Amino acid sequence: MYFGFQKVSIAYGKNTVLEDVSMEFQKGTITTIIGPNGCGKSSLLKTVPRTVTPVRGAVLFQERDIRRYPPRELARKIAYLPQSHTSPADIDIRTLVSYGRYPYKKFGAGLTAEDRDIIDGTLELTGLSHMGGRLLNNLSGGEKQRAWIAMTICQQPEILLLDEPITYLDVGYQIEVLELVRELCSRLHITIVMVLHDMNFTARYSDWVYVLKQGRVFDHGRPDSILVRDTMKEVFHIDSQIIRDDKNGCPFLIPEKL
Repeated sequence: MYFGFQKVSIAYGKNTVLEDVSMEFQKGTITTIIGPNGCGKSSLLKTVPRTVTPVRGAVLFQERDIRRYPPRELARKIAYLPQSHTSPADIDIRTLVSYGRYPYKKFGAGLTAEDRDIIDGTLELTGLSHMGGRLLNNLSGGEKQRAWIAMTICQQPEILLLDEPITYLDVGYQIEVLELVRELCSRLHITIVMVLHDMNFTARYSDWVYVLKQGRVFDHGRPDSILVRDTMKEVFHIDSQIIRDDKNGCPFLIPEKL
């Protein structure tokens, strides 16, 4: 297995959140995990940075349990951006992005010329070159999220995990962020795993979809096979019309009451 979860179970006290969840992610693709609130989507991603410890199971990267990797080595391979993140408001975009070079820095050493070149390249790739000196507290929500994603890309990871990357953004910025995600996957050939709530954005921006229900994998596959009326009814308790979005080549869901 290149990257994935193997029979992961998570519990908080006596409350089991996930049970025997296995997922496998193909290299160079975008996979989205969907499911009702409280089904364990975010908890699953948190097992990678080890902020949540599974009761059973493992996270595998290149056939190895990630617990066998030293933290710095793992940070050079896998980047994780949580749903909520904070930083000092008086730092600028370039400084934030430079934090992505931390896994490569030697103790007590500053940024190298190579680091600065990578930071410049990341700012250009994410469309932030002209904004590098702007303070975070002067940015819109969408601009901040773009800067945070740029920081993770500056780690030069093979895998990028995004936990609800468009939460709190208006629809214009949601599209902007997801277009950036797709471009990064295409240009850098990295593997992206994200959690989303919007079914239509899931259909439009995902190569693969996993559905969680009551702490287990309910189904997985291509968006066309997952975003169907029966699944929406069984998992989200809604009726729906599913039509074809020919422009984007994906299904489009119109939710209705049962």
